[in-house]
Amino acid sequence: MIVLVGFMGAGKTTVGRLLADRLGLPFVDTDHVIEDRERRSIPQIFEADGEAAFRDVEQAVVADVLSGPEAVVSLGGGACGREATREVLRAHTVVHLDVSLEQARRRTAGDGNRPVLRRPDLAELHAARRAVFHALADVEVDTDGRAARSVADEVLAALPDPHDAPAGALDDLAEDR
Repeated sequence: MIVLVGFMGAGKTTVGRLLADRLGLPFVDTDHVIEDRERRSIPQIFEADGEAAFRDVEQAVVADVLSGPEAVVSLGGGACGREATREVLRAHTVVHLDVSLEQARRRTAGDGNRPVLRRPDLAELHAARRAVFHALADVEVDTDGRAARSVADEVLAALPDPHDAPAGALDDLAEDR
């Protein structure tokens, strides 16, 4: 299981889809799984139930997804905040897509589906989450000012066990360069 973590706007979903396609694996975005299970959007969950209740659902979804079949999985930016989730992640290849706060703000400007963007302590939250991502990561890739394809190339090159990739997956990557 390859699990992408990082702050909002790091490119986890976009890069995750590219990686999954190149590795011949399914792609799972846990935020989408949450919305499907809850039958409402993340902002609606935050508004009606609060962040703590959302994090409870998120923790359960992450545990379920990571116990399932091999995939490339993208976690929401706050998913690693709970020790139970961090513990589950230790059994998987964790890729930290690092993004500066300035770049994250530019990439997410005007996105009303990210309730955490309204927090007054966003800079402190970014720094705290970044430290957690760094501590969990098997692979770290800087995404600032880079195209998703370039980031995916670097992730693929840095994966700890490239021989576990399906036959031809890395050959296809070479053709894209």
